[in-house]
Amino acid sequence: MTVVDLHSHFFPEAWPDLEQRFGTPDWPRMRRDGADHAMVMLGRKEFRPITSACWDAAVRLADMDRDGVDLQVISATPVLFAYGRPAEHAMECARIFNDALLDLCSAGKGRLVPIGQVPLQDTDLACRELERCLADGMKGVQIGNHVGDRDLDDDGVVTFLAHCAALGAAVFVHPWDMFGGCRLEEWMLGWTVAMPAETQLSLNRMILGGAFDRLPRDLRICFAHGGGSFTFLLGRLENAWHRRDIVRGRSTAPPSTYLDRFDVDSAVYDARALRYLVDVMGPSSVLLGSDYPFPLGEERVGSVIRSCGFEPHVEHRLLGDNALAFLGLSGP
Repeated sequence: MTVVDLHSHFFPEAWPDLEQRFGTPDWPRMRRDGADHAMVMLGRKEFRPITSACWDAAVRLADMDRDGVDLQVISATPVLFAYGRPAEHAMECARIFNDALLDLCSAGKGRLVPIGQVPLQDTDLACRELERCLADGMKGVQIGNHVGDRDLDDDGVVTFLAHCAALGAAVFVHPWDMFGGCRLEEWMLGWTVAMPAETQLSLNRMILGGAFDRLPRDLRICFAHGGGSFTFLLGRLENAWHRRDIVRGRSTAPPSTYLDRFDVDSAVYDARALRYLVDVMGPSSVLLGSDYPFPLGEERVGSVIRSCGFEPHVEHRLLGDNALAFLGLSGP
C-alpha cells in the first residue's frame, strides 16, 4: 500500500520583494526569526508563524517517515494566490511560487508531488499557467473556492475547470478569504467556522448553479477539509431542493445525485465525523489529507483514518489508492 497525503502546504524559504516589484502594499513577505522559524507578514501585519517544515525537504521527509507517508502532495498556502491583484501580477506570482515549489519537490527524492497555482481571476492566463505546470511535471492545480464575488459556477471558472478536465489535471479546491468580518476575528473562528462554511457554499454553488451539469464527468476535483460542512448539512439542502422550486437554481437533479462528481479529503480530525463522511461520500471518494505542516493540521498524518476500524480494503483506499487515482498515477 502506498500512503499519500493529498493536502499539505509550503512557503519558500525566500521570495522576491513583491511590494517593491509591483509598487502596491500589503504583499506577503517573510520575516526570519531564526534558522528554523519565521513569520509570514502581510505588509507590516503578522499573518502566520511557520517553521522550516514549510521549505526544507529533509524536514518534510523525516516527518513523512515518522508517520508512514510515502508521497506528499504539496500546494501553495492560499495567502499566495493574489486573486485580488491585477491579473498580470497574479500571473507573475504564480510563476514565482510554482518554480519555488518545483525546486522544493526536486529535493524530495521522488516523494514530494507538486500541484501549482494559477491567476484564476483571468481565465486565459490561468489556462496558460496550468499548461506550464503540467509541462513541468505537476499533476494538477490548487485553486481557491472563489475569486471575489465570483464562485465556482462562474462562467470563467467553469471554462478553466473544463480545461483542467481536457488536460487530465487534478484540481484541489481550498477555502480562503473567509466571510464573517469582525465577528470571526477572535479565537481563529475564521478557520474553525468560516472555512467549513466557505467550502459548503462552493459545493452548493457548483450544484445549484449548474456547474457540474456543464462540466465533463471526468473532471477530477477534490475539496479540502472533508468538503467543509457540506455533507453534514446535505439533508437540509436536499429537503429544500424538493420542497421549494426556487432552491433548485440551474441544477437538473437533486443535490444528493452529485456526490459522485467530486472527492473530499479526510481532514475532519474526528473518527466519528470521518466514519460519517465515508458513509455519505462512499469509500472511493475520501482521500487522506492532513493540512501539514500547520498547527491546525493532523498531528500524526493518517492517525484518524487508522483509528476508525475500517475494513482493510477501505482503509487502503482512504490512505492511498484514492489519491493515486485522483492524481492519475495509478489505483482503482
